[in-house]
Amino acid sequence: MKGAYILLIENRKDSKIRIGTLGKLFFQKGLYAYVGSAMNGLEARINRHLRAEKKTHWHIDYFLKNKNVKIKQVYYKESSRKEECNIAKKISEYGKSVKGFGCSDCKCESHLFRIKNFNPRTWASWKAISVKAGV
Repeated sequence: MKGAYILLIENRKDSKIRIGTLGKLFFQKGLYAYVGSAMNGLEARINRHLRAEKKTHWHIDYFLKNKNVKIKQVYYKESSRKEECNIAKKISEYGKSVKGFGCSDCKCESHLFRIKNFNPRTWASWKAISVKAGV
């Protein structure tokens, strides 16, 4: 399956987290939305993000490795076209971008956003996966 996904992430405590080559960044307590895509193996990519044990490869891996950071919900949509940049632009309307995060292969400002609220009705046409508390 090919497509795009949004990870809805809770950061439970103000934290400084080292994010690969971006260095140490400050993340406020709150809700974040990360946009990604997988043009081969969407299920595998989402499952990788949900696993606790993995190699740190992408910026999001460093963020998710922090003990205060937990994925709360996953939204995904099948698509034969790469749509993550358009989705990131739409989500940027909901909050503040973490500059340079997750967008080293495109011209976007970011693919991670601290958001005040996330309206699930906006993404009603997407499939959702609820994440268990222990993940």
